[in-house]
Amino acid sequence: MTRSLQAVAYTRSSALESSAGVRRLGLETSRGATPRGVEDHPRFFTGFLTSPQVASAGLLAVADVAVARYHQQQLRASLDPVVTGNGDRLRFESFSGCGGVYARLDVLESGLDGGEVGHGTTNVDVNNPLREALSRIGSDDPLHLRVGPDEMAVTTLDGPVVEKRVPLPDRWLRGFAEAQVISAGFDLRAELTAVEAVRFLRSLPRSGGRGAQWVVPAGGGLRPTTRPVPGAVCLPGPERLIALQRVLRRATALRVYGPRIEGAAATASAWEVALPGMRLTLTLSPEASRGFSGEGGVLDALSSDAAAEDAELVSVLLAWEPRIDVEDLSAASGLPADRVRAALVRLGTSGRVGYDTAEAAYFHRELPYDADRVERHNPRLRAARALLAADSVALDGALGTVTAEDGHVHRVRDDAGRLSCSCLWWARYRGGRGPCKHALAVRMAKREAVAGRTKVLVDGGAR
Repeated sequence: MTRSLQAVAYTRSSALESSAGVRRLGLETSRGATPRGVEDHPRFFTGFLTSPQVASAGLLAVADVAVARYHQQQLRASLDPVVTGNGDRLRFESFSGCGGVYARLDVLESGLDGGEVGHGTTNVDVNNPLREALSRIGSDDPLHLRVGPDEMAVTTLDGPVVEKRVPLPDRWLRGFAEAQVISAGFDLRAELTAVEAVRFLRSLPRSGGRGAQWVVPAGGGLRPTTRPVPGAVCLPGPERLIALQRVLRRATALRVYGPRIEGAAATASAWEVALPGMRLTLTLSPEASRGFSGEGGVLDALSSDAAAEDAELVSVLLAWEPRIDVEDLSAASGLPADRVRAALVRLGTSGRVGYDTAEAAYFHRELPYDADRVERHNPRLRAARALLAADSVALDGALGTVTAEDGHVHRVRDDAGRLSCSCLWWARYRGGRGPCKHALAVRMAKREAVAGRTKVLVDGGAR
């Protein structure tokens, strides 16, 4: 597994301090992207939190996921959460070390008071002493929040004084991207009141071993079902929702999102706790032992040269919007809506957009990681391109044949845009984890053929 060391540096450690009867929470930022370009330590907010106790618990929940491994728990992970200023809100995101849980705390406009929210994305320091201090906040007395260095630090500190280096595997990066793409296919499946939400979440196991379960809305709550009946939602590895326990005391509702159920295979799902002035969402991969990185939802977008060109155009039009409007982007770019959506998927693979299930919309952010590695090191994409380069793909109408490296011939059929293959990968997953390398190679070959015919027609017309 390919990995590198991710370095993050801060002017000092984040801390919770008290002076003159006012508590002050200073969250230090690392190098990140802003509308003015890359800055060493951007500043996104200075003001007050309207619900300090809830915000502290929510931030701790996001930090819990950042250091967690829900599979192979003996291996530890530790990567600081990501913070994005979207002009009207702050978003704190993290991804578990095992690559199977995505967490996001949205502190909305009503959760902030007394200061403007900036624009940009970077890492934010959440260290162990800060975690301990936040866990002791037991009231909603005024809490001043600063995200980014204070004026004194900006003018007097010469370079970073706190540096962290942590392993960053390629599968972690791919998983972060896949989680956004998969979430874009979710719909709201259930909404529980505060009482029902607490009852349900407290009934869940705290340890693993039970695998995927299914629940179905019933009587204002959720009840277990032995099979994925219509309207059911998959709860894969229910113990992975444990981070939500931190905010249950102030929950106002629980909303559950998931895809339409087709067959009996486990699916991903998103679990959102509504809080005063904010939302905390956990998105779970289809299995606790299976992270998001192998789901294949981004492969079509990565394999298309047209989507890459469209993504470059669309990216210029983004401005850290909290809600990206596809129709507005379509009008501004001159691209049809379907190509804008494909471009947004492509941008999601490089961490340049996320997806908010509560608003059913993408939002702009720029993950502070080497996102080009998502494409360079995707094994199925590399294998498909190798098959094309070796002239191993032959097209015949709706049928494509691919001669693999071992000499086996695989047949790929196109049924109204849905590809199937005779290989073992397809037999096992039936497209549930994206296209196999053979189907991907055939789709890429068809795009090249169409592009070639188009060029001939254009050149012929010119003559």
